[in-house]
Amino acid sequence: MSSTKKRPSNRLQKLLPWLDFLAITAWGFLLLKYWLSQELYLLIHPNYFALVVIAGIMLIAIGIAKAVQLVKQGKAAPEVQHLNLIPPRLGSLLLVFVAILGFAIAPQVFASDKAIQRGVADLGQVNSRLQPQSFRTSVRPEERTLVDWTRTLSVYPEPDAYTGQKAKVKGFVIYPPDLGDEYFFLARFVLTCCAADAYPVGLPVKLNNGQTRELYKKDSWLEVEGEMATEILSGKRQLTIISNSIKKVSQPKNPYSY
Repeated sequence: MSSTKKRPSNRLQKLLPWLDFLAITAWGFLLLKYWLSQELYLLIHPNYFALVVIAGIMLIAIGIAKAVQLVKQGKAAPEVQHLNLIPPRLGSLLLVFVAILGFAIAPQVFASDKAIQRGVADLGQVNSRLQPQSFRTSVRPEERTLVDWTRTLSVYPEPDAYTGQKAKVKGFVIYPPDLGDEYFFLARFVLTCCAADAYPVGLPVKLNNGQTRELYKKDSWLEVEGEMATEILSGKRQLTIISNSIKKVSQPKNPYSY
């Protein structure tokens, strides 16, 4: 009894193996593109940049070797037909499709919506995911970043201990629910490995001199100068920056902290 199934044409058989070449080299160039465009800062910790670059170069080299092999063969080996529902080269096809999306869609920086989703209630409190660090007397309070302040609180969480200390920090604006009109949170995301494990840290800021928070849009980047004080927010005593000066700044090339 003759089979009614049609075998792939010779032309298709010749083209299918080139999907492997295309998938491998596309991902190699995508990794290098992320590195050269500095978009890699939005995806992984800088400690792993070298591995990404090496992986990208190796993928391109493997792809070139694959292409040379196919050219030498002159024609692809016949495809073995399997009785399953998975078309041949489906994996390579999916890899090519995802790589195209990677070239077409730029990585986005996490912002206030993601911070609220990942636990804005922890902002201004001791964050267990931060590694506590000992006090360094050589670092003046106004030289601490938001992450430095949070780590300092991990060592000694009593907010009154910092009353009157100067602060000068940069971050993006968050408006959590149930926060008074005279407050906003200034935050940054901390990246320990990759964007999947990023989490927000920050401090509340109290506006001064009759300012209203409508002046500062959510997700906008600000540099805040002021003094530390203890405020009651959501029923908790929290270290708060009483602002003296607020300046709008550009989003940094590397918006994450480590």
